[in-house]
Amino acid sequence: MPRKRKTDEGLALRVYKSHGAFYYAHRNGKWEHLGTDKNEANRKAAIYNDPNGLFGTMVYWLDQFVLHCEERVKRGTLSQRTLDDYRDAILAPDARKTRRGALREFFQPPATPLDITPAMVQDFLAINAELGRPVPANRERACLSACFSWLLRTGKVTGLVVNPCLRQSGVKRNTEKRRARYVTHEEFREVYAVATASERMMMELTYRTLQRPESDIIGWTSANLVTEGGRRLLVHRQWKTKQEMKIALPETLLKMLDQALGTGATVQKLRQPLVHRLDGEAYTYDGLCSMLRRSIAEANRLRMKAGRQPMPSFGFRDLKGKGATDMWLAGEPIERIQLLCGHASKTTTEIYIKQRWLETAEPNMVSLG
Repeated sequence: MPRKRKTDEGLALRVYKSHGAFYYAHRNGKWEHLGTDKNEANRKAAIYNDPNGLFGTMVYWLDQFVLHCEERVKRGTLSQRTLDDYRDAILAPDARKTRRGALREFFQPPATPLDITPAMVQDFLAINAELGRPVPANRERACLSACFSWLLRTGKVTGLVVNPCLRQSGVKRNTEKRRARYVTHEEFREVYAVATASERMMMELTYRTLQRPESDIIGWTSANLVTEGGRRLLVHRQWKTKQEMKIALPETLLKMLDQALGTGATVQKLRQPLVHRLDGEAYTYDGLCSMLRRSIAEANRLRMKAGRQPMPSFGFRDLKGKGATDMWLAGEPIERIQLLCGHASKTTTEIYIKQRWLETAEPNMVSLG
């Protein structure tokens, strides 16, 4: 039993401070380190203490799953972006308006994991499709499935033997239309012309390396640049495939990198992010995407001023597709494009490319005379 604290210091029940950090005293005698932020410590303690009597419900286990994922992020076995996606799925920002989309709202108490059936999961997908959010609902189902897999793996819920979210259970995801946006050279140049230096760097790195901007490129630092055999290479481990990559960079991009990592307005520091703010700190991916949208809006303003039609919006991820498609059109071997994209098969790479390249089919000109 935890000792009685001398002063509560605004701490939640069973939370204690020691040597500048906060700890939670579990009922099994284990003490868990909660970090140095008191508000964060109280937040976790509120879930453990279960003041609303949610223990055993689906909502309770969803909250516990988030705490588990936070620990995985600390250990480096889960990305911060995945954790953020899970948090949004459990209480999605856009779902708060409708009060129907988020997992905590839909699978409310007293429902427990044993009460959740494939039919309920299918209803969740169908209702959200009617609400105009079929794709977010698919992502939320994936989060729910990950939570059930964790519960099954750890045996936390006695009697739970099936994940009700899987396709094998009869659940069919909402139909998704693959994004097939091909950014033309002209569109690229026009946005590039009005973009900031950081946006240009992200555009170039994505287009030239074909790596994932949201999970790979955003985390690259000066430590990823090495020299081997007189050549300067970019070395990293792909986040999705865990494959080690060595990518040669064109001279124009190397000059941009040297300028960005050198003296001037930027701040030099160890492991400097390749795409960084003027103070040397890294951008968030969402922040860069917002900047790109503003640059596209400015390019469209100039287009409309000249009496031209505005271009459809695009994101950094579309430049990965553009780079792959342009390499294919230039006659590069599909195996090389596959390696850069991190696809498991050539078929995936071919589909990825060809869905973006919509050309006019020539008719059959064979003479029958």
